[in-house]
Amino acid sequence: MVSSFLLLPMCPEQSSVGIFARVERLRVLMEARRIPPILVTNLINVRYLTGFTGSAGLALFGPRHAILWVDPRYTLQAREQACGVEVIEERRGLLKGTAAWLRKHAVRDLGYEASNLTCAQFQQLSTEAGRTIRLTPAGDLIEELRVVKDRGEIEAMRSAGRVTARVFEDLLKRVKPGVQERDLAAEIEYRMRKRGAEGAAFDTIVASGPRAAHPHARSSSKLLQEEELVILDLGAILNGYAADMTRTVFLGEPSRRVRTLYAAVLKAQREAVQSIQDGVKAGDIDATARRVLAERGLAQHFTHSTGHGVGLEIHERPRLAKGEATRLRAGSVVTVEPGVYLEGFGGIRVEDTVLVGPEGPETLTPASLENWIVS
Repeated sequence: MVSSFLLLPMCPEQSSVGIFARVERLRVLMEARRIPPILVTNLINVRYLTGFTGSAGLALFGPRHAILWVDPRYTLQAREQACGVEVIEERRGLLKGTAAWLRKHAVRDLGYEASNLTCAQFQQLSTEAGRTIRLTPAGDLIEELRVVKDRGEIEAMRSAGRVTARVFEDLLKRVKPGVQERDLAAEIEYRMRKRGAEGAAFDTIVASGPRAAHPHARSSSKLLQEEELVILDLGAILNGYAADMTRTVFLGEPSRRVRTLYAAVLKAQREAVQSIQDGVKAGDIDATARRVLAERGLAQHFTHSTGHGVGLEIHERPRLAKGEATRLRAGSVVTVEPGVYLEGFGGIRVEDTVLVGPEGPETLTPASLENWIVS
């Protein structure tokens, strides 16, 4: 079967400048680390380097090559989306076609994404490409590049954050006793789409009363009740990029205990956000949040890391956790989400998506943190 070739120098639906710059950064890193041409099998990384959003595709990048293999289902989509790559429509199977191309062009060394290529795929590629090819694990260098967002990525995340915040603020009047958690979650996701989002970045969490003590509770059929805490964890996707935000509200008049707990979590979150600077260790952000809670005797009730990177995926590098030595870099986007969880009582979490700016943090999910009492 003869494959068809399409040269796509530009991408009509997004800026080609950002993608060309990403590929150039990749090539510089590959040269510095002496990595041979790399086969990209992680679809998120394929999208990052080409703009192609289909569910099947392989890409290869080297000093002189930038190729995207797709099957016939995606030829038209690749023609519309892909940028700066030669698109090959492959009818024999993507790995089989890739291996044939490698043999034809006498490629002797090939890098691959070890964290994504399965054993079966590795074996097939080794067999199909022939005995002379050397397969070299390339590490996570593309994920390293994705840590620092470019201008277009940051603007997409600002938009996703604004939609997320507006949906929460619009929904507050519906958070009341007698409403089902699952109905609220569905309403949140519906409203995000109505405001232009591609969808939810993850399964929306609405957890009330004792269920709020579960950090990753699934929204259930439970009805909201008076005098209980409600955690709402939501995030929209726009242009492929995610936002992540959590707000906790109380139905009725909170007791002194509830007010004290909320104030502690809010202070931990605010101080952690303010500590975000270019060059600061990720672990130091986590330590800031834990220190505030520890001073109030709540450290043992904070059971997860303070945050994580976010972008094309809802969980990316860097991780804001205890002992993490990675230093934040301007252009990175992270969540800051300390929480306190008390079995049988409930939980409180406050989370924002935050850009590491050259002059300090910028909150990308600008929903109020003060309107937490719903009466």
